[in-house]
Amino acid sequence: MQRYALKIEYHGAPFVGWQRQIDLASVQGAIEDALAKIEPRAHNIAAAGRTDAGVHALAQVAHCDMERDWTPFRLSEAINYHLKPLPIAIVDCVAVDDDFHARFSALERRYLFRVLVRRPPATHQAGLVWQVKKPLDIDRMREAAAHLIGEHDFTTFRSTICQAQTPVKTLDRVDMTEHPVGGGVEVQFDVRARSFLHNQVRSIVGTLERVGAGSFAPDDVKLMLAARDRQACGPVAPPQGLYLSHVTYETDPFAQSPLRRG
Repeated sequence: MQRYALKIEYHGAPFVGWQRQIDLASVQGAIEDALAKIEPRAHNIAAAGRTDAGVHALAQVAHCDMERDWTPFRLSEAINYHLKPLPIAIVDCVAVDDDFHARFSALERRYLFRVLVRRPPATHQAGLVWQVKKPLDIDRMREAAAHLIGEHDFTTFRSTICQAQTPVKTLDRVDMTEHPVGGGVEVQFDVRARSFLHNQVRSIVGTLERVGAGSFAPDDVKLMLAARDRQACGPVAPPQGLYLSHVTYETDPFAQSPLRRG
């Protein structure tokens, strides 16, 4: 069999998340169904990140094993054809070595979270951002975020149903930038780590938003982290603002992609 790496973009709203679930619409299930129409058999693909219900992806990475010797272009075209009309697209495809694993070979995962700060309702961004009406102090948020960088026990910032063996993770980066939009501003969070706990990014963003709005002081985040208690966490941000935006590998499998343009 030949292994292929797939770079995948999707709108998370119609799905229960990435992971296949019986009788429920999932991104993994949709892609495996498309593969079964190309090569009729059971398929089991692996991905870099198991995004939750309603969470989007700009550059999810998965791998699949195919019996036929497909060119990457024809394979991506065939999968995309059978994915219609679902909001999922294979945006890049390359043949890779058998030892490449989309999940276990990943060195870093990068998430984008978009917060629309304005009073008028979202129109073009509806379903793609978390909208809040109260202005946010980004300097306070940055001060608070600094307490989270590095290796910590993130029990406070993980779901109670998280199945990870340990709550200890190393957070590499939490950056925030402001981007003017009509009637307000969009705050974009860039969050990076080798791996994340269940609901970790949304818990961090929800807490930092409360800091920016003035409900918490920046140093409160340090106390929340030290508490190692889920009850100490701020609100969990909703899923529609979250995107898996990039996955880093030792060697970028898509660097020499024949599908890449420009």
